Amino acid sequence: MKKQESTLIEKVLFKIAKQWIAGDTMDDALKSARQANENGMSAILNKLGEHMTSKQKVDQTVSDYLTLVSNLRKSKITGGLSIKPTQVGLAISSKECLGNLDTIIEKALQFQSFVWIDMESSEFTDDTLKIYLSLFEKYERLGVVIQANLKRTQSDLDMLLKKGAKIRLVKGAYHENSKNAHRTRHAVDENYRKLMSVLFEQGNEFAIATHDSKLIDLAINLSKKHERKFEFQMLKGIRDELKPILVKSGFAVSEYIPYGTNWLPYSIRRLKERKRNILLLGSSFIHSHRV
Repeated sequence: MKKQESTLIEKVLFKIAKQWIAGDTMDDALKSARQANENGMSAILNKLGEHMTSKQKVDQTVSDYLTLVSNLRKSKITGGLSIKPTQVGLAISSKECLGNLDTIIEKALQFQSFVWIDMESSEFTDDTLKIYLSLFEKYERLGVVIQANLKRTQSDLDMLLKKGAKIRLVKGAYHENSKNAHRTRHAVDENYRKLMSVLFEQGNEFAIATHDSKLIDLAINLSKKHERKFEFQMLKGIRDELKPILVKSGFAVSEYIPYGTNWLPYSIRRLKERKRNILLLGSSFIHSHRV
């Protein structure tokens, strides 16, 4: 019975996941990326997978990203990559991860593709920031993600801004304890507002990654006071009714497009991240299917 329940839950999750995941293959991702471009948005592609401890799997992931970079170029797609450190070796060693990211970024920048280094759970934060700063000395078109749910992020942001870092601000999707993280939605939203205000006051070239209308409205208001190079970033399949409005208003918008067979842990985390994501998915689905 438990196995049947698990299978049923997985089937339901897959139906939901299909809204925000391009599909199993790289071709599926490229197709979604072309669609994003046609709709006036850039594409940020991410191959699903994380916490890889097998050198063979890590090497295959690196190879896949190198192929993806070439295919972006061949397809004349405007966009770049977003890579989780633990899918390219951080769970093995920092040295492994640094070397693999260096290889991918070097090729990506040959084709003028921007690369984002995703942030994972707090146990990897220090190593991820060290790796980012090391690579940022060499590569200018490189960004890193910070999470508003973590209590340490204010000091991380201050440090990164002093280095001229390019930053994507997210709410945070990983389960953290109360010692490390803000646990209520209100506290996370408040911290997001504070961090976003600092970005507009002191930063340049950053990304506001949220589906929250109130935070998006705040970003629009802040952009009127501070002329900054920034973009909105949203998941494929969420807030599809809002994206064209932002594009038409002159804002840069990028669509985050994950692909691959390892969709289950990613989708569960997306749903846990903000239960509102389920409502936003439903709203987007209704808007996209209106006659």
